[in-house]
Amino acid sequence: MIGGIHHIQITVPKGMQKQARDFYCGVLGLKMIPKPQSLQGHGGFWLQVGDGQVHVGVEDGVERSLTKAHVAYEVSDLTHYRKIMLEHNLKPVSGRQIPGYDRFEFRDPFGNRVELIQKL
Repeated sequence: MIGGIHHIQITVPKGMQKQARDFYCGVLGLKMIPKPQSLQGHGGFWLQVGDGQVHVGVEDGVERSLTKAHVAYEVSDLTHYRKIMLEHNLKPVSGRQIPGYDRFEFRDPFGNRVELIQKL
């Protein structure tokens, strides 16, 4: 039986790892965790998000801005993140309403779709 999600992987273009760390750790405030030694030569980095992880890999030739695929991060203060996104010139886009939640989406600096969602 599947009991949960261990990790989700997103990608950024090769050569953009530092900018991705700056964004995901500095702007969003996610915590970077060590990758196992056996995987360190593949590039990218890992983030701890609650009980799960987000693995940020490197990959060229992907048009990230055309996909609906995304990660939804549950937050406790959506207003705080709206302000942060505007400060970093990221345009929040309201999505369809989900009963019991407030949320918005945006594209990270690499084109990945990101959702921030707060339980009401």
